[in-house]
This record gives sequence, C-alpha cells and structure tokens, in this order.
Amino acid sequence: MQILHVTRAVDWRNAAEIGEYRWSTAGATIETVGFIHASTPDQVAATASRVYGTSSDDLVVLVLDDDQIRAAGTDVVFEDGGNGELYPHIYGPIQVEWVHDVKPGHFDASGTFTF
Repeated sequence: MQILHVTRAVDWRNAAEIGEYRWSTAGATIETVGFIHASTPDQVAATASRVYGTSSDDLVVLVLDDDQIRAAGTDVVFEDGGNGELYPHIYGPIQVEWVHDVKPGHFDASGTFTF
C-alpha cells in the first residue's frame, strides 16, 4: 500500500544528504513523538491542511510503500489519529531509499492541498 508523508522541502533535502528522515510532523522529531505521522492517499490533503495550512514553507510529499518499510524491519501501524480515523504511523526513521517519489505540494487559491 502506498503511504504518504507531507514535509517541508528543506527538511527533505537535509534528510536526503544524511540518508534518513527523522521528522514526525511539523516541528517535532521521531524522538519526541515516537513515530512518523503518515497518511493514505485519501487522507493526505486533510492532513496537509491541518498541519501546514498556515505555513508559507515549500512543501513536498514523500511517496513510500509500506511493504518495503516492513521488509526492512520497521513497523507501520494504522492507529487512531484522534478523530477515529486510522492513520499509518512509521515506527522508525524513513530511509532515503524507501522514498519512491518526492512530489511538490502546495495549497491552491481555494486552500486545497494538491501535489
């Protein structure tokens, strides 16, 4: 299954240089939260709006495959995001080689997140 993670472009560029990505969500690392927040394709627009809706940062969407993450020994667990909806949580840093695509994301004039 494809899972997605929205992040600031600068954070992804820094991660690509060191080989792994450790941000859980805006302003919080995996060390602070315990996992990396992710979304399914159907969830990503709402997640981006909730987390980055007021941000002027350049954003990207990391495209990952949960089978590849699990094959590497990292858990992907679908858990309640606080609203009764199950979101994929990645229990370890994202290795750069797990990222199949990096798509630029932005909010259009109506405030809808697209990538």
